[in-house]
Order: sequence, then C-alpha cells, then structure tokens
Amino acid sequence: MADVRTEQILQDGDRIAVVKLINISDGTGYDNTVVDVSTLQSQSGSGATCTGVTIECVWYECNGMAVDILWHATTPLIAWTLSGYGYFDFRSAGPLINNAGSGKTGDINFRTIGHSAGDRYTVMLKLSKSYG
Repeated sequence: MADVRTEQILQDGDRIAVVKLINISDGTGYDNTVVDVSTLQSQSGSGATCTGVTIECVWYECNGMAVDILWHATTPLIAWTLSGYGYFDFRSAGPLINNAGSGKTGDINFRTIGHSAGDRYTVMLKLSKSYG
C-alpha cells in the first residue's frame, strides 16, 4: 500500500503558482518531489521555462505527523518544517529562497516525520516563479 496523495495546481501564472498538497499516510512515510518546476506554465510571451521558485506563503494542517519542506538537490536542504496547523507569510522578510548547493534542481520535496497509518497533512504553497 502507498500513501494517498493529491497535488492540485490552483493558480499557475507568469509570476505566481499556488499548489495544494494532501497526503494520507499508510504508515510508511513519504519523501519525494511535490513541485516539479519544469511542469509549471512557461512565461507567456517569451516561452521561457520555469527553473525555480521561492516560497512566499504556506497554509498548513498536519495531523499526527510533521512535514519537512525540502529544496531538491544532491543533498536536499530543509527550507522549513511544518507541525500542527498555521500560516506563514514570508514576504515581509523576503521569501524562502532556494539556497541548496550542488545538484540544485529548483524543485520542492516533502518528507514526512513521525508518520503512522491514517496521519495526514494538507499544505498550500504560494510560490514566486523564476526563469533562466
């Protein structure tokens, strides 16, 4: 059995993408890509491909487990850890910027922590897109 997951793109414009992610754990945990920037809409006019994102806002509810938001790279780097429920608006201090090192792809991964069967999370990310 595998975790039951839903990934939904709510908005995907030239500058902003909003993604909703839901996971119901089977107890084995999840550690994989949740935002593949190459699949986001290209920049209108120029047709440039999205190569990265910054995280502007996070809305979340984690029941029974925590979630690491990771910048995908050769060695993934934790951007933020979510536990419980809440909202973070990083815009006033500057968005969370991908500062992963070697092998940085621009993608975002999630890794569940302390998961048991039936635990769940719902996370919504507001992302600012970059090109080139």
